[in-house]
Amino acid sequence: MEEAVITPLITNEAVVFGLLMALLGGIFWAASHPRFSSFFKVIPALLLCYFLPSLLTNFHIVPKDTHLYFVASRYLLPASLVLLTLSIDLKAVFGLGPKALIMFFMATASIIIGGPIVILALSAVAPDLVGGVGPDAVWRGMSTIAGSWIGGGANQAAMFEIFKPSGALYSAMITVDVVVAEVWMAIILLGAAKSDQVDGWLKADNRSVKALQGEMEDFLSRTSRIPTFPEVMQILGLAFGAVAISHVAGDTLAPWFAENAPYTANFSLTSDFFWVVIVATTVGLLLSFTKARNLEGAGASRWGSVFIYILVGTIGMKMDIKEAVQQPGLILVGAVWMLFHILILLGVARWIKAPFFFVAVGSKANIGGAASAPVAAAAFHPSLAPVGVLLAVLGYALGTYGGWLTGLLMYLVSGDPAAMMLE
Repeated sequence: MEEAVITPLITNEAVVFGLLMALLGGIFWAASHPRFSSFFKVIPALLLCYFLPSLLTNFHIVPKDTHLYFVASRYLLPASLVLLTLSIDLKAVFGLGPKALIMFFMATASIIIGGPIVILALSAVAPDLVGGVGPDAVWRGMSTIAGSWIGGGANQAAMFEIFKPSGALYSAMITVDVVVAEVWMAIILLGAAKSDQVDGWLKADNRSVKALQGEMEDFLSRTSRIPTFPEVMQILGLAFGAVAISHVAGDTLAPWFAENAPYTANFSLTSDFFWVVIVATTVGLLLSFTKARNLEGAGASRWGSVFIYILVGTIGMKMDIKEAVQQPGLILVGAVWMLFHILILLGVARWIKAPFFFVAVGSKANIGGAASAPVAAAAFHPSLAPVGVLLAVLGYALGTYGGWLTGLLMYLVSGDPAAMMLE
């Protein structure tokens, strides 16, 4: 029997957006109130901005599928990237050292190696969880998660075309991807709020991260002022002017590469969202070498943070907790895979004494891409968002190759007699 479709209480997207903004405003009112200070020392406001909107969809107050996430990711995200990179000291970012790249590549490697290891481990204790043949073979569905976790949505779609899982399996794997990745995101946000304690456990040298934070805070204290109305309009004009430029680039370059160099899809060069993120970040970095950098004192990064928090809320609205109950077996497979990824990252971080910031951003630059990596980075400090963006771009480039390699390895250990159909 088909499950009855439940109509949400509120379907008007203007009302949904207003409700989301009121919820975010209420969270920050509580976070600034002395009465709730002890609560927010344990639970960061950013985590509530992520979790509470999910309750609106899970209790059918608002629909899960609205245009709000599209608007936030395509308009507000690139605007926030411009405003958060506007005041960045690029030399100081590169001064963070090689540990950021080491953790990023270890995140990628742990996903590639983790896929076949999970299949081997679970096939010994619960073979039905990772079994199946032909289009219903679980390894085929897991290959699409690998594409997503190493790169992004475009890479996930590429794995669907390469390994051809059934439509039902693919839909289930999208749920696994979202639920498992977002639970890990929640853990990262908790860890970011207690990064000093986590760094102590990792025996990490976080001086480079702290130095960048200190430099940005010093710059802000020297330039901070009450913004005038013209300055606010300049900030928003620069941000959304750059959004326009980035979308023109995406609408122009992505089709050009798709028509003239289709093989560049492996590097996500045929994705308009890839170009939107690249160009917006580049514009922000270029502006950081001009007098526009002084707009930070008028609150440029504050506006960027507002846009990031709206994005976080819309991401939370997409998380359907009930799906985890409906797909317990596949959720378990994804959870074991993610646990392997996390343990490898923490082990390597403790070995090389890398701060938790590099663990979080290296992981989310893979698992989540440009929409999540800057959120994870900004949870530590708004000035660190560009680090997440730069690594996420690298993840897009590796996504198709890494996903394909993961799928191949999982096929080899799965025992599936069917051909891979690499057409």
